[in-house]
Amino acid sequence: MIQFSINRTLFIQALNATKRAISPKNAIPILSTIKIDVSPSELTLTGSNGQISIENTIPSSNENAGLLITSTGSILLEASFFINIVSSLPDVSLEFKEIDQHQVVLTSGKSEITLKGKDVEQYPRLQEVLTENPLILNTKLLKNIIAETAFAASLQESRPILTGIHIVLSNHKDFKAVATDSHRMSQRLLTLDNTSTDFDVVIPSKSLREFSAVFTDDIEIVEVFFSPSQILFRSDHISFYTRLLEGNYPDTDRLLMSQFETEVVFNTQSLRHAMERAFLISNATQNGTVKLEITQNHISAHVNSPEVGKVNEDLDIVSQSGSDLTISFNPTYLIESLKAIKSETVKIHFLSPVRPFTLTPGDDEESFIQLITPVRTN
Repeated sequence: MIQFSINRTLFIQALNATKRAISPKNAIPILSTIKIDVSPSELTLTGSNGQISIENTIPSSNENAGLLITSTGSILLEASFFINIVSSLPDVSLEFKEIDQHQVVLTSGKSEITLKGKDVEQYPRLQEVLTENPLILNTKLLKNIIAETAFAASLQESRPILTGIHIVLSNHKDFKAVATDSHRMSQRLLTLDNTSTDFDVVIPSKSLREFSAVFTDDIEIVEVFFSPSQILFRSDHISFYTRLLEGNYPDTDRLLMSQFETEVVFNTQSLRHAMERAFLISNATQNGTVKLEITQNHISAHVNSPEVGKVNEDLDIVSQSGSDLTISFNPTYLIESLKAIKSETVKIHFLSPVRPFTLTPGDDEESFIQLITPVRTN
């Protein structure tokens, strides 16, 4: 029979982080619950939706937690309902006490609320991942890599493999992350300081976005472990499991071009704002494209919507070289690419009006490259 008291604010933070793995409308009803395990030295919260699972541990040694454990045990509680109740309680601390038949009494200040729980035996066991030879990464770096690539992954389930980010480690130190939805691509290369066993996996981009939300910036280091079907990201107190996608990821290296006809360097923010203005009009048209005209002394962007109006905008540039070119593309792809670029300038290479063009940060030639396929127009 569980009994403990805890700082309510810290408990809510841990509950909300764990809840990110729980879908309220899960096909398996038991997965809409949160599992609470209390041992003599710590409290562990577990949530899962079958795709991702999160274990969040609060040790009694954490001074901010104010965790006093009287007796141990495990129980399941309806996640959303329980978290809403805890959030509404009046006092800084709360007492959690299990009484008979999986019932729980929460006491905080002058409030006392009784909730019905479920038997923990109904909860599926998490698949274990072998925790040997971890890949050790800086959390902030990993979150940056996710931000630089995840947006280019597909949202269409018709080709499930493209909904993931392809992550490869070769030569024990050469790290590559790449995502494509077949209309655009984003790739980040990195040489790691800590060597690890080579791997080649495809991780759902949705899972990695959840990872970024759960692992806050105060968590400096994350350990990564692999099994044939899933991956585990682990810090001192959080374990984040996600299933891997099955199948062969397309060979994206062949899409990258070594030669180009035209190079233009733009100010990143200035180009992004111009594209956002163009998008407002293009979004109202059927084909939703922007036409970019590049001549020797003038670069301009054009959108023409018979229904709404038109945009003609002269673009500021830092430098340009090569041939004249006219190319049309979806402005959303360019806006999202520019959002991922942190440098002040962006270098865009064009080959022809029908071939993909590439973007690289102005201060970085090799390690971060994006590619956008143009739209053929009459």
